[in-house]
Amino acid sequence: MVAPVDSAVLVQGETGTGKELIARAIHDASPRRNQRFVAVNCAAIPAALLESELFGHERGAFTGAVTQAMGRFQTADRGTLFLDEIGDLPLELQPKLLRVLEEQQFERLGSCRTLQVDVRVITATNHDLWAMTQERKFRADLYYRLNVFSITLPTSRERKDDVPRLTAHFVRKFAERQGKVIDHIPDYVMEVLKRHDWPGNIRELQNFIERAVIMSPGPELHLPSGELKRAVKNDQPTPIRTLAQTERDHIVDVLQQAHGVVGGRNGAAAQLGLPRTTLLYRMRKLGIAQERTLAFGHAISQWDTPVTNRSLRNHPMEPAWLS
Repeated sequence: MVAPVDSAVLVQGETGTGKELIARAIHDASPRRNQRFVAVNCAAIPAALLESELFGHERGAFTGAVTQAMGRFQTADRGTLFLDEIGDLPLELQPKLLRVLEEQQFERLGSCRTLQVDVRVITATNHDLWAMTQERKFRADLYYRLNVFSITLPTSRERKDDVPRLTAHFVRKFAERQGKVIDHIPDYVMEVLKRHDWPGNIRELQNFIERAVIMSPGPELHLPSGELKRAVKNDQPTPIRTLAQTERDHIVDVLQQAHGVVGGRNGAAAQLGLPRTTLLYRMRKLGIAQERTLAFGHAISQWDTPVTNRSLRNHPMEPAWLS
């Protein structure tokens, strides 16, 4: 829908979601496809040099400028200029960028001569530009000019169904590049890849698959040693605990704090707000008396049979928690 027209496009998404790939796809589907696609990462160029990088400079404009130089806008004339990490564009350069977007005119650094260009601008960011405008870290008028058509890219954790197709694509790509033949991806490998959240998104998946292809000796894809185990461990869902398990662990914790004493003012029953007989009943039902791993004394661990008042009454080794 947006490729055939020259409207500004703002691509938003987390790092690694493929924002530049989308920008290239827009360019390749546009009438400018036979012209240049020029990409600039605004965060990778020092602020002092970014103006010269974008708009060019005249000889002697600053120390070290021994020749005239064209900027990226002039280089991309009749084509597409992709400004990545636009949220990192210094505030002092934003009015000049706004003018180029609105009038397609600019001056080189150190020059009074106005240059006319025909450039389509696509921008991308992983920042919340609207929030930055509220904090006065980004000009609102520039934001509105860039945000004519907005595309928000989903994260890999939101598109788990894309992982198998992306994996197959990257396996073919890197296998061909490395001169290998890998034509089988085991189901368990794919399941692990689908369960992983991929916080680095498609870029992380791509690098992971490249490493896996390197480590695969035959026609079957193998995950790098150790990384499979780590991925399985990290992606295992938290087991659901039953109410009985939760209650049992809570009673054991309170018994430990009470040093094994059930009754009395400071006993476990009082701390739990239960009658002593009720707590003893719950302990019998949950099998606490048969446990040999409690840390509050050896007396409990000596009983192999369920606790009953009859079996323990007057016993020569009556545990302290019956007091």
